[in-house]
Amino acid sequence: MKVEKAPPPDVFPDAKGKKFAIIVATFYADLAAWLEDGAKRGLRDCDVADDAVEVFRVPGCFELPVTARRLIRAGDYDGMIALGVVVRGETPHFDYVAGECARGIMDVQIATGVPIGFGVLTTETLAQAEERADPARGDKGYDAAIAAATVAVIEPKVDRPRVGFR
Repeated sequence: MKVEKAPPPDVFPDAKGKKFAIIVATFYADLAAWLEDGAKRGLRDCDVADDAVEVFRVPGCFELPVTARRLIRAGDYDGMIALGVVVRGETPHFDYVAGECARGIMDVQIATGVPIGFGVLTTETLAQAEERADPARGDKGYDAAIAAATVAVIEPKVDRPRVGFR
């Protein structure tokens, strides 16, 4: 199965002045490095300064949600990118790790309001993960960063109470 890389957006979100954390699960170190590089490039394309990006490494994807929650409590991040790889094996380990990681990341986003770009690859094979992480083919770390920056710059309108007669 060939992964088609989406073209870059016509207009990148302007996230200048925003602060981001990138959390990288390093279980598959080479793939993690590709994903991290892609996320950094994606944030640069959104005009995020390199010194406004902090990188944190954890052993595996199961640790991503709690790390995100702890960082949000301790810092003032406008957005985060969670990166990692879970490859299906011969045991149900994949289902637990992939599902709980995704649920945990969503729970953290909903509870805190801080957007987290989901760059966790959940694949059947290592070859599929390589294809999706590779900057020349899938570049999913880049895509996750663009997603996080896009949501981080959304500023909701503030409803002002109406004055006068109805």
